[in-house]
Amino acid sequence: MDSSFLFGISTMSYILAMIIYITYLAFRKTQIGIAATTVTVIGFVSQTMAILMRWKEFYDVSEMGIIRSAPLTNLYESMVFFVWCLILGYLILEFRYKNRSFGAFVTPVAGLALAFIDISGMSKEIHPLIPALQSNWLLAHVTMSFIAYAAFALSFSTGLMYLILKTEKRNQAAYIFWTFTLGIFVTLLLIMGIDFLTFKVAVRPEEFIKNYMLKASFLNSSTAVKVLSWISMIVIIFITWRFGSVLKTVIEKFNISAETLDEITYKSIAVGFPVFTLGGLIFGAIWADQAWGSYWSWDPKETWSLITWFVYAFYLHSRMIRGWRGKRVAIVAVIGFLTVIFTYLGVNLLLSGLHAYGGIE
Repeated sequence: MDSSFLFGISTMSYILAMIIYITYLAFRKTQIGIAATTVTVIGFVSQTMAILMRWKEFYDVSEMGIIRSAPLTNLYESMVFFVWCLILGYLILEFRYKNRSFGAFVTPVAGLALAFIDISGMSKEIHPLIPALQSNWLLAHVTMSFIAYAAFALSFSTGLMYLILKTEKRNQAAYIFWTFTLGIFVTLLLIMGIDFLTFKVAVRPEEFIKNYMLKASFLNSSTAVKVLSWISMIVIIFITWRFGSVLKTVIEKFNISAETLDEITYKSIAVGFPVFTLGGLIFGAIWADQAWGSYWSWDPKETWSLITWFVYAFYLHSRMIRGWRGKRVAIVAVIGFLTVIFTYLGVNLLLSGLHAYGGIE
């Protein structure tokens, strides 16, 4: 038995937990809720064991010492650790607020993220870091960054749920914002699926994204296809805007108040921001100085990390100093996580820089 086997158990557990949590929302039976939590815990324990086993495997191969052998050196390992942090955060919320409804949202993200690793053909090989990056700062910098990312992901979900609950009129700015954002997200998922079906070739995911993404739609050589793609996106956004109230009915079944969602959003960011500041920026700068001879070089990853920091600093400033509450800060929380996604994935896949080692290869 190796780490891949245990990761497989985690993937199946989270997907099964997703089904059970959704069933729990539909029938509200206590026994179903307990079963969902139990399966999630099983997946979490299995994933924890897999990470520890992967750490041991890395240690045996790299011979760099136990701290420098933390399995956080590529996109595969970082995605696995992000999912682990996300599930840990969810379980804390479930036991803190005695509410299992979030599980129907979080477990699909966890299960699909782990499944994506297998489907995409992402490399799982163990490759020790180059000498310049073999540092004890690796564990602190990367671990704290992803703990913060997971906290921001939770704030994104609760912030978006808050907006859905508190907006009713279609001409409200907050309603237009979340329906537009969701419409764009759904459109991107659909066109990425079309790209994959159209250009299904045996290349690394990184090469596929750089050379084929959007080529079947918005970047197609045919003007007619481009026009049709834009029209389709507009139609999807319009449908999301027109029938967005349906989602409010769904969220209301979560049996959680808007005030609680606002509180969770704030607390998640209040925890994630100092962790990100210390681990992501300060420790990252110290490590950069040791590896590259400069604390800051305006590398794309560094720049987008700073942008992310400013967004969440604005959130806390607006709430604590200016007294903002409700929809305005919920919008900032949603925007903040969009910058996190680009910092984590977009920079690695679409831009070049000193952090290129964090890519998919």
